[in-house]
Amino acid sequence: MTDGRIRILLVDDQQLVRLGFRMVLEAEPDLVVIGEAADGAEAVRLAGELRPDVVLMDVRMPVLDGIEATRRIVEADPASRIIVLTTFDLDEYAFGGLRAGASGFLLKDARPEELTSAVRSVAAGDAAVSGRVTRAMLELFADRLPSGGAPGPGGHDPVAGLTPREREILVAMGQGLSNGEIGARFFLTESTVKTHVGRVLAKLQLRDRVHAVIFAYEHGLLER
Repeated sequence: MTDGRIRILLVDDQQLVRLGFRMVLEAEPDLVVIGEAADGAEAVRLAGELRPDVVLMDVRMPVLDGIEATRRIVEADPASRIIVLTTFDLDEYAFGGLRAGASGFLLKDARPEELTSAVRSVAAGDAAVSGRVTRAMLELFADRLPSGGAPGPGGHDPVAGLTPREREILVAMGQGLSNGEIGARFFLTESTVKTHVGRVLAKLQLRDRVHAVIFAYEHGLLER
């Protein structure tokens, strides 16, 4: 965001879809489209060259699909922010995109204000999908997740480094609660909850709330 605007890379194999997204995005003064790609391989190349703040990534494309493209972009630059575009809610591909490192997913027929809001959220380091929807996705594909309680590298359990309160916050995030709902449950202000959430993400080296939900499931903190 060199000039204060959020720089976006559009990735979709349909030119009309890219045109529609561009028109919506560039109608906003704080958003600018800096490049377009028609397949995953081109997306990986342009992401490396242009360093966009946010990538809007279709999943079904020729040459290289959006999930693998997402994985490669995030491996090259872990700070990359990617929103997976999908046709169906709770799509298998959307889940795969989150597991590959995307910060959220968005339906292709989302309203203009939903699209712009998602881009701004991801650029700010938040997730572009609610915890409730993420949890529903995980329940749908729970059989594909590792069994709970798996320790980290070297047998280290990363959850052990959390305070009791931080563990409670992590579980609440995994249950899809918003900051306000977490605050109400534990009698905390939203600003205090936000501080706890930030510490949990930092200690567990998680990108955002979406991946906190995935982490909670993978480590057996939530009932399936």
